[in-house]
Amino acid sequence: MPSDLETYFQDCRRDVEAALDRILAASHAPAVVAEPIRYAALGPGKRLRPILTIAAAESVAPQVGLDVTAARAAALPAACAVEMIHAYSLVHDDLPAMDDDALRRGRPTTHVVYGDGMAILAGDGLLTDAFRVLASWPDGDAREAASTARRLRALTRLAEAAGSAGMVGGQAIDLAAVGQPAPADAPDAAAALEDMHGRKTGALIRAAAVMGALLVGADARLVDAIDVYARELGLAFQIVDDILDVEGSADALGKTAGKDAAAGKPTFPALYGLAESRRRAAACIDRAHRALTTAGIAGRLGEIADWSLTRTR
Repeated sequence: MPSDLETYFQDCRRDVEAALDRILAASHAPAVVAEPIRYAALGPGKRLRPILTIAAAESVAPQVGLDVTAARAAALPAACAVEMIHAYSLVHDDLPAMDDDALRRGRPTTHVVYGDGMAILAGDGLLTDAFRVLASWPDGDAREAASTARRLRALTRLAEAAGSAGMVGGQAIDLAAVGQPAPADAPDAAAALEDMHGRKTGALIRAAAVMGALLVGADARLVDAIDVYARELGLAFQIVDDILDVEGSADALGKTAGKDAAAGKPTFPALYGLAESRRRAAACIDRAHRALTTAGIAGRLGEIADWSLTRTR
């Protein structure tokens, strides 16, 4: 990764993690559940989704007359909310009734440390509190109609991405497919795999980026371009995840490697092989770049897309 992009990632992570720390510290949750919530939300991680929220806001800021500082401030509540929902999804995904994993982000999963019941409640708390954070975050023009309308659109987009038609639906498809992957020559195998990941992984990535654009007041043309970019990025990200599950190590990934194959899950390498999977991921990133270029969007989004192809975890 270029050093300046890594510096940008670190800067975004610092802002998001500091904000999350303040949010969780101010919570009135009882200590018995507050502790696993903090463990799940503040553990080491890439913070890709909140970084996308911030980067999208900053990338369209010049076209809506905002400076970068104001754009980041406007996007921060959505960045925190989307990271809370992502953290909840990991907690629940790792449970014995789901993927049954003992390692996440390089350390024991939440249910291993705190028990299944408390992990479920921690995930529930993160999911629900995410919407409170986005709805009630104080800002300078919180009472203005434009700000309220933007936040309502962002809330709607986030709920759609996290709900039964989005991430929950994708996880349900994934869970049902364990041990019975579609034959590689099935006519609908590729479409089914892309649909599953478009819901399970892609929906939240798309919402993360789109919320950043919405909260700074981007028009429909810019929002649509960001959405296309994030759709392609989300698919590429999942393809690379599948490749890393085959080629990576637990130490590098921070989670158990090879679990998808062991569980008989449908994956891109299983369907296409590694070389074709890499080609498809690269094609997604090419389309993501075209969406940005057509809309005249600069900033960090293009660099983030390129990084997604070369990441090792």
